Amino acid sequence: MSDAETPDDYDVTDDEPTTGDDEFEPVQVFPESEDMDLRPGSDDCYKCSTCDTNCPVAEVDDDFPGPKFQGPEQWRLKRKDDHDIDESIQKCSNCMRCDSACPSEVPLSQMHNTARGSFVENQMDKLSPEYIRNRILSNYRTSAWLASKVPRLSNFMMNFGPARWVMEKTLGVTAERDFPEFAEETFREWWVDRGGAQVQNPDKRVAYFHGCYSNYNTPEVGKAMVEVFEEFGYEVMVPDQGCSGTPMFANGMLDDARRHAETNVENLVAAIGEGADVIASCTSCSLSLRQEYPELFDIHGIEDVSEHTYEALEYLRIHEDLEGELEGSEVDFPDLAYHAPCHARNQGLDGQAIEVVDRIDGVEAEDVGDSCSGISGTYGWKAEKYDLSMEIGEEMFEHMESAEGDVGMTECPTCAMQMGHGTGYEIRHPLEVLEAALVSEDTTPA
Repeated sequence: MSDAETPDDYDVTDDEPTTGDDEFEPVQVFPESEDMDLRPGSDDCYKCSTCDTNCPVAEVDDDFPGPKFQGPEQWRLKRKDDHDIDESIQKCSNCMRCDSACPSEVPLSQMHNTARGSFVENQMDKLSPEYIRNRILSNYRTSAWLASKVPRLSNFMMNFGPARWVMEKTLGVTAERDFPEFAEETFREWWVDRGGAQVQNPDKRVAYFHGCYSNYNTPEVGKAMVEVFEEFGYEVMVPDQGCSGTPMFANGMLDDARRHAETNVENLVAAIGEGADVIASCTSCSLSLRQEYPELFDIHGIEDVSEHTYEALEYLRIHEDLEGELEGSEVDFPDLAYHAPCHARNQGLDGQAIEVVDRIDGVEAEDVGDSCSGISGTYGWKAEKYDLSMEIGEEMFEHMESAEGDVGMTECPTCAMQMGHGTGYEIRHPLEVLEAALVSEDTTPA
């Protein structure tokens, strides 16, 4: 949740996020002993099934028992009869919509992540094509690092028809999607070439958690974040970092996620100690640092990282007169069809991008509804899940195509993949729109 609040607690008109009686408290899902006791969470569930009716996977897959079973019910069975984790946990997409839907604040996604980790560790064949595929997909940062060394060759090979056919037949990575292109210059390479921060201000510092995708695939998003924050007088720090862990949580690779979390917490805590808050341009990254880290790991400093992490637009709205700065700004920008990612909704941030860009003359943005995009990170890249992901995303595709604009906008890189894949639209990040309005001399987007 967003800096220890539930979505309803968030008020962008205040100076800072507010917290109430619903302050987020991680639940120890698996005690150190082998005897799993989930009573702190499972007993709060009174089987209303609200989570099931809000689950996009359950809506399209009749065989999926839903988040209520994957969370409280499965754990009751485990505690009573020591059942194995049901393999249907692998069908959960980790969209985490069940968290915000539950009226009793049962820690459903925490239960799902822990169950998936237990299933992968104890019940999954480590030599199976599915495990190997999931390990590769969840460790995208490793393959992206290698691909970025020869981006042109990588872009050709990753979308070479015969190679894609082999990947689908051997590993189950769908051949229906085009792999995103790797940038010829990563964000971090650009950052070094420009000489790092161009603003020195010990009183206004932010540490940018750019994540894997903005570094290797869309450095323009990272550049926009830096330019916009420097326009407001912030000194931007770019600490060493690993993956946020989001794809690893979704695939039950908790040991991998912990290794990256340890690196991230150590370096982000150091930046916080220098007076910085942590800023993410990807809503899945900010959600991971804020909620999933303290839920799943006991690492020194992890609560400090959670409490000091913000999504980029959210931070500017809290600390700056962003709407005031945008008043009177004008750009020649195409009409936008905006999709709020599930992980933005879970932080109470689903309406802010529309409210911000609507202040800019020449920008018309339309919210295309509250449906899930369906891709859920690596979920929609799996051959056996591809059709389900497209069925989940159908409502979003239809709303985008009926909107005035033919350019999409979202904060989530994998939602952007799905939006472009389902409609053929170009997709932009809200930070790119802000950069055009506040920073760019040439305000016409390329």
